[in-house]
Amino acid sequence: MKYICSVCGYIYDEEREKTFFADLPESWKCPICKAAKSAFEPRKPKEEAKLSRAPAAPSALEEDFMKMSAGELAALCSNLARGCEKQYRAEEAELFRQIADYFTSVNPAVPDADVEQLAALFRDDLRNGYPSVRTAADAAGDRGTGRICVWGEKVTNMLDSLIAQYRQEGEAFLAGTQVWVCSVCGFVYTGDEPPEICPVCKVPDWKFEKIEGRDSA
Repeated sequence: MKYICSVCGYIYDEEREKTFFADLPESWKCPICKAAKSAFEPRKPKEEAKLSRAPAAPSALEEDFMKMSAGELAALCSNLARGCEKQYRAEEAELFRQIADYFTSVNPAVPDADVEQLAALFRDDLRNGYPSVRTAADAAGDRGTGRICVWGEKVTNMLDSLIAQYRQEGEAFLAGTQVWVCSVCGFVYTGDEPPEICPVCKVPDWKFEKIEGRDSA
């Protein structure tokens, strides 16, 4: 059995000391801080101590994470990886990429997914999602989130425009061209070469990445 000093944390180990704590005289004192014998308490095993503590209620942020789908978590971790890259945190970026890859691998396929459903999601973000987030950011004085909303809304408007063009022209819309994505804000551009300057976040063309593996039309 072990006993711990409630003042300095010194541990009296009966097995090591070869004397039961109860057999020590009442005048015995802690060898470190000189606290009285009565200041000592039995030390619980780690597992028992864990069980005796009630689990903490999840925070609001933890609850938000618990509600996210595997696809949403994959996108979040992918964005965090890019953020770490920009801060030259290669190790953290690689860890977030691995987590993103895992959530991507377990993300179930959406049944009957089509262009119409994707267009509806974009419209819902533009009509409801971004206005709600912007209102909350303004109320909290959160300029960073406000700027993200501005960028995100512009990118989503572009995606909605591309979807509309694809619905009108079909596969011919992508024939003989390339698709480029800004690695900073996510702006999507179609053309032989990326734009010299991103229309949304104003970074140079070398920040754009070409989407590979697209089926040729």
